[in-house]
Amino acid sequence: MAGADRSPDGETFLADADETVRRAYDPPMGLSAYVDHVLENPLAAASAAGYVLAAIESAGTREVRERGKRLTRYRFFDDPYNDGEHAVLGNTAALNGFVDDLRAAAAGRGNDEKIAWIDGPTATGKSEFKRCLVNGLREFSRTDAGRRYTLEWNVTGAGTDRSLSYGSGGDAGAWYRSPVRTPPLSVFPDEVRERIVATVDDATDAEPVPIPVDVDLDPFSREAYEGLESIYREEGHRNVFSAVTDRDHLRVTSYVVDEGSGVGALHAEDDGTPKERLVGSWMGGMLRELDSRGRKNPQAFSYDGVLSQGNGVLTVLEDASQHADLLRRLLNVPDERRVKLDKGIGMDVDTQLVVISNPDLDAELDRHADLDGADPLKALKRRLARHEFRYLTDRRLETALLRRELAGETAIRTADDPPDADAIDERVRAPLTLSVRERDGALQERELAPHALGAAALYAVVTRLAIDDLPTDIDPLEQARIYEVGEVRRGDDRLTVDDLPMETDDGRTGIPVTYTRDVIADLLGADADRSHPELPVERVITPTDVLDAMADGLADAPVFSRAEVAEFEGRKAAVVTWVQKRQRSEVFDAILAAETVSPETVAEYVEHVYAWDAGDPVETERGPVEPDALAMKVFETETLGRFTDDDYRGTQPTHAVATFRREQVIRALTRYAWRNRDEGFNIEHVDLTEIPELKTVLESNDLVDVKRRFPALDPHEWADPPANTETARVKAATIDRLTDRGYSEASAELTSRAVMNDVRAEWDGLDTDGSDGSEGRTRRDRSDDDGGDR
Repeated sequence: MAGADRSPDGETFLADADETVRRAYDPPMGLSAYVDHVLENPLAAASAAGYVLAAIESAGTREVRERGKRLTRYRFFDDPYNDGEHAVLGNTAALNGFVDDLRAAAAGRGNDEKIAWIDGPTATGKSEFKRCLVNGLREFSRTDAGRRYTLEWNVTGAGTDRSLSYGSGGDAGAWYRSPVRTPPLSVFPDEVRERIVATVDDATDAEPVPIPVDVDLDPFSREAYEGLESIYREEGHRNVFSAVTDRDHLRVTSYVVDEGSGVGALHAEDDGTPKERLVGSWMGGMLRELDSRGRKNPQAFSYDGVLSQGNGVLTVLEDASQHADLLRRLLNVPDERRVKLDKGIGMDVDTQLVVISNPDLDAELDRHADLDGADPLKALKRRLARHEFRYLTDRRLETALLRRELAGETAIRTADDPPDADAIDERVRAPLTLSVRERDGALQERELAPHALGAAALYAVVTRLAIDDLPTDIDPLEQARIYEVGEVRRGDDRLTVDDLPMETDDGRTGIPVTYTRDVIADLLGADADRSHPELPVERVITPTDVLDAMADGLADAPVFSRAEVAEFEGRKAAVVTWVQKRQRSEVFDAILAAETVSPETVAEYVEHVYAWDAGDPVETERGPVEPDALAMKVFETETLGRFTDDDYRGTQPTHAVATFRREQVIRALTRYAWRNRDEGFNIEHVDLTEIPELKTVLESNDLVDVKRRFPALDPHEWADPPANTETARVKAATIDRLTDRGYSEASAELTSRAVMNDVRAEWDGLDTDGSDGSEGRTRRDRSDDDGGDR
């Protein structure tokens, strides 16, 4: 087709813009058409709390795991309309509590007089919560289901020269929208409005949508209504209401919810008298121009206060401690749903009140707590429904937050939430490459090596745990792992969130993400003090670099007390050990990759073990044969490295070997099969290497395995191995394999060098047969010494 491949031009973009705007609004309609619309779509007239609730629920839910528990999370707080740019990470329980309050308020179950209070330290997601609300409400109001409506007035043609306006100037032929977006049903007399709402309720089989009944026109609209009513009554019209609300004078129009239009937001820096901040102010010039008939004319009011802007949907007081004087004035708003512009001029208000604060508001509210019944703030504290945001205690979420802070990665991965342990570990270990502008203006790539972000996240998380509340047999790293994946294993036992205290102070203090972000940003801006003849190792930031910088900067950071500095510095060592263990495991796995056991070999071993235990033959292509005692011994001694010749009488197992086969192989397989069974389950479908107990045995390559396989390797020469040596060959293969697993050549060089440097003393102490000289100790015993998960 001609022109089909033509690039879009200016006209195309104009057409797209027209279509976008067209989809966001309904054409203006008459009052009767609006009532018909409400009868079919009650949400078009819903209360503020009901509307906000509907917007949140419209985005759906997903399942997540937080603090070791599975929770249902509203996707609305993932900021789906902006690809997660302002997603609230974590704090799902607090968010759900907020939604529960909305639901109760919308249903009129006593919570309608409550003011939602979002409380917590800095950098816990409170600002993101506000942005999520604004973004989500804006986009919901653009949909057909979420349209929000108000009134527009025009007094032209009413037989008067009097104009209707507010703000600066006026046009006698113009339409003027209610400055506070008064709901269209408010124009009806009370008894008629009640019948409309009753008809709506009777027409639905579902839970009724909450529609405000006791709501009057705003002062500006009342001025328009009464002026028109006076004219038509004096003219002797029989149907005065129909004349006043005729399509020529009144129409219903939709609006897009946004800050200043259905969302009122009071910021810390906003000033003015309490009345100005809450509802607005009188405009002296207009008061003189307007015919006020001996009183103040509401057309001369600015309507720019937070309640005026937020009428109909949402009112937010950010940094509420800066506006503590207003909180007491808001006490009666949820109850009376009314505020005053001036003496004799009031305005009905329907808005969901939300205050957001740091913990300093807590101190402000408790100033008079010692007065007990005489506390002047007691009534306010009863009205505040507190939802506490805390620092993240989940390494995965903290890593995602760091990636957002450093690289602007905002997409929320929800396909496999809650993810399994392997998926979590893979996300957390992932490297990050950033382009950093140098002093000469050139862009230079800098790499955060694998585990660098995960280590920073884990360190921050560990500082946030209230370890004094922990049982003595659970360490902070285990607690962090339980919060992350739901459990940790100790042999056949499992520790879950049920083994942790129900209520703790976790997340109330600790290293905030902003501190970690700034530390890493400083590291990105300077080359490390190291070099390599071929690789840009100075541009690589290792986990050790990050952890050292985080700990070293604590004392100079004004946000931490001396006690916190000492406490946080002391928690670094466990995280360092955790990182070193994982780096060691990855390097050893890369060294021994060619020695990986095939699933077929594992399956053959397991089959022979089952047959040995049952006293049955093994079925082969040649027919039944006896279990191969030699093959099992070779697998256990050479492949697993679990036992030595001393653990057998010839090829027959001693008690220790027999116990291992029954407890660690047979019992493990039976347990795994039971946990993963379904109607179509068949033992032949099991990937034996995925059985947790066997996987631990098979994949925990350690230094003994390395020396047994490469006895001529010399860790002392790893940094610069002589050519044509086993060390050089092994290193080259290891670097290649590490780069296949997410490392750059430079970070693989640094990581493998650090690991081999750490094991030099151990290597020298190992005999060539793989024994370290400790009587009765097996490879598995030594592996446990290496800091393995309990």
